[in-house]
Amino acid sequence: MLKGKAVIGQSGGPTSVINSSLAGVIEKAMGQEEITAVLGMNYGIEGFMNEQFIDLSAQKKEVIQGLRTTPSSALGSSRHKLTDEDFPRILEVLKKHDIRYFFLIGGNDTMDTVHRVEVYCREQKYDLKGIGIPKTVDNDLFGTDFTPGFPSAARSNILNVLQAGVLAKDMQKVDQFVIYQTIGREAGWLAASTAAARRKEGDAPHLIYCPEIPFDSEKMIEDARACIQKYGWVSIVVSEGLVYEDGTPVSAAASKDKFNNTEFGAMGGASVALNVHKILSRALENARGEFQITESLIMSAFDRAEEEDLKLAYECGEEAVRLAVSGTSAVMVTIERDSNNSFSLGQAPLSEVAVRAKAMPRNFINERGNDVTPEFMEYLKPLISDLPVFVELDKEIC
Repeated sequence: MLKGKAVIGQSGGPTSVINSSLAGVIEKAMGQEEITAVLGMNYGIEGFMNEQFIDLSAQKKEVIQGLRTTPSSALGSSRHKLTDEDFPRILEVLKKHDIRYFFLIGGNDTMDTVHRVEVYCREQKYDLKGIGIPKTVDNDLFGTDFTPGFPSAARSNILNVLQAGVLAKDMQKVDQFVIYQTIGREAGWLAASTAAARRKEGDAPHLIYCPEIPFDSEKMIEDARACIQKYGWVSIVVSEGLVYEDGTPVSAAASKDKFNNTEFGAMGGASVALNVHKILSRALENARGEFQITESLIMSAFDRAEEEDLKLAYECGEEAVRLAVSGTSAVMVTIERDSNNSFSLGQAPLSEVAVRAKAMPRNFINERGNDVTPEFMEYLKPLISDLPVFVELDKEIC
């Protein structure tokens, strides 16, 4: 039996449910004979190397339970990209604190961190069980049907577009177009999910553009004009990662993060929504419009969290501990869907998950590249609970 302490960290952006996964790890770990204590990395792998630990074993029971209904990242986060020089220090800290169980909750780059730490320890003959726990609102992790955090963020975006659409339709004599930007650097899952806001013909959003399809501004102008002619206004959803055919970001952002990813939105000093607004303002004579960028607001809105999302996030944390104490290592917990749209937990090798991004399948996006398909709506349906229904005045009554 491998006996020692467990350490858990959170990386990347926050979500409405990441702390639920944290609670799952803590509560499950504290009941294991193999685990002598549970430590939390304060600010991810950077905090780990600086020995900034929180004794999670000493936390009050109600605090740990309360994590299941608390948004953001309770341990703090990190976007540090490991270098070869970091690994001797990591091993030194592991040995010093007798840590034998290593858990990280995060996305693609986080899975790479777990993978590299686990491989290094194996090479150095240090027995360590490393397990990744999925998290990302982008829904772009390989090996899992969806990632905890995505359904809740999707619901938040859906509600934003739904309610902004009601406003825009009523105010169409003032503004003829509204552009809403979602998170999604390489994958359009969140932008696509806003299609669930529609109840009938003419509801927002009218047009959805995802980064999987190169952006064509001339086609977008044509599409927008057609919608304005038909409905009197147009609602457009764009993903932050849109690029032109030649690979140039529509955001025109030039700055990069530590992982060499282009920074979009406010972080990059430019945005897709702003530039699409400029394109339409120039192309449509006398047309007015607005753009909306939510950035991290939708990532950590607990009032819009999906119950099933919270539940599965917690169970992913529990499953990570179960796998580790049973001797499993170098895997990420996954969520699997059966033919009845029910979900269960599985696992995928970290070597197949790390760094890669899962794009939307081509059959989830229509041929024109400006909307989703029925196949995508079938995928999304079991992830989103009932949405509010609004009414309209009968304006023909006089």
